[in-house]
Amino acid sequence: MSRGSTAFITLALLTSLGAISSEASAQQAQQPKHPAVERVMASAGYRQAMASFDSGHDRIVEENLKLQQIPAPLRQEQRKAEAFAGMLRAQGLADVSIDPEGNVLAVRKGTGNGEMVAIVSHLDTVFDMDTDLTPKRDGTKINAPGIADNSRGLAAILAMTRAMDAAGIKHRHDILIVGSVGEEGLGDLRGVKYLLRQGQYKDQIKTFITFDGLYPDQVMNTAAGSKRYEVRYKGPGGHSYRAFGTVNPMYPLGAAMQGLAGIEVPKGTTHSVGVIGGGTSVNSIPTEAWMLVDMRSASPEDLGALEKRFLDIVSKAAEAENATRSTKSGSITAVTELVGDRPSGKTSEDQPIVGVAVAAVAAHGWTPKLVSASTDANVPISMGIPTVTIASGIGDRQHSLDEFLDVEKSGSVRQLGMALTTLLALADMTE
Repeated sequence: MSRGSTAFITLALLTSLGAISSEASAQQAQQPKHPAVERVMASAGYRQAMASFDSGHDRIVEENLKLQQIPAPLRQEQRKAEAFAGMLRAQGLADVSIDPEGNVLAVRKGTGNGEMVAIVSHLDTVFDMDTDLTPKRDGTKINAPGIADNSRGLAAILAMTRAMDAAGIKHRHDILIVGSVGEEGLGDLRGVKYLLRQGQYKDQIKTFITFDGLYPDQVMNTAAGSKRYEVRYKGPGGHSYRAFGTVNPMYPLGAAMQGLAGIEVPKGTTHSVGVIGGGTSVNSIPTEAWMLVDMRSASPEDLGALEKRFLDIVSKAAEAENATRSTKSGSITAVTELVGDRPSGKTSEDQPIVGVAVAAVAAHGWTPKLVSASTDANVPISMGIPTVTIASGIGDRQHSLDEFLDVEKSGSVRQLGMALTTLLALADMTE
C-alpha cells in the first residue's frame, strides 16, 4: 500500500472517529437532565454512598439470597416479613412494625415537616411452598425462583438505607420503607390498598416509588389495570359410558377458552388463561370445570370492552352446551367471580417524579424508556399520588423457575446508584 493511500485511510478513519465522537456527544447532550438529580450526584454523600455499595456488594448479594430462601406464597408472607423487619431493626431504623395486613413498615426520619416518600418492594412470590429454591450460579448470574422478583428489591432497600447511614446523608422528607404483601397473582395488591386506604401513614404519603423490575432503562409511569376472573361451569355429572350424552362442564370450559383466545385486542391489552381444573376421574363426566383468567390494559375503556366480550363468551358457551347435549339430569350453569381488580392510571410525563426518575436513569448510563406495567404502583397512581416504578436489579425470566439476577458488580452498583439518586432527589436531600 502506498504512503499516499495510507495517509488517505488514516485521515478517513480520524474523520469517521470524529463524527462518531461528535454524534455520541450530541446524544449525551440530548439525554434528559434534572437539577435535583444533578445536585444529588454532585454531592459528597452520593460519592460515599456509591463507595458503600461497592465495598459492601458481597453483603448485598448475601442478604438477597437470605431473603430469597424464605418461601412467601400468597398469604404466607409472614416468615419473610419477620426476617425483613429484623434486618431493618438491625440497621437502626425507627418505628419498625408489621401492620394488620402484614406489610413491614419502617421510617427513616427527615428534617422537615413529616411528609413521606414511600419506597416499596413486595415480599410475596408466585411460587408455592414446595418449590425448590436452591440457587444455581452461572458466572455473575444467580438462577433461583424469586431471586430477582422481588427479593432483590428488599435487598436494595437494605443496601440503600445502609449507604445513606454510612455517608451521613440527610433529607427533608421522611422516607417510609414498605415490604408489601399481596402484590402477586390473586393478592390483588391488598398490602398497598391497605397502606393507602387504612394504614397509619395514609395521609402523609405524598410520593410513591416502587422498586420492582429487572430492566434499569425502564421507568413505569402507566399502570396497566387488570380484571381477573374465576369461571366455574357446573353440571350433573355421571358415568362416562352409561351417562354418555349428558352435558359436560369441560366442553363449555374449552369453548370459552377458545373463544377468549380468538379475541383480537388493541396494543397494550392482553388476555390469558392461567390455571384450569376440574373432574375427579377419567371415567366420570365431571360435575365442575373451572379456570382463572387474567385480562389487562392500560386503557380502562379497552379493558372494559374485553371484559364484556369475555363474559358474553362464558355465558354463550354454557347455553351452547345445554342446547347440544342432554339436560335430563340437570343443565350447565356458569358461575363467574371477579377475584382480582387492579386499577389503571398514569403519572403524567410532566410530573416532577417522572422527570427525576428519567434523568436518574440517563445519568447512570441507560437510555430511559417510559413503559406500562402492573405493580403495587397501580394503587397510588389511581389515587393521584405521584408514582413511578423503577428497577430493583438487572436480570430476566421473572415468574419462572429459571429466573435470574445478574450480580456483576459494576452494573449492580450502577443500578443501585440510579435507585438511590431517584429516592434522594424526591426526598429532597439536604446532606
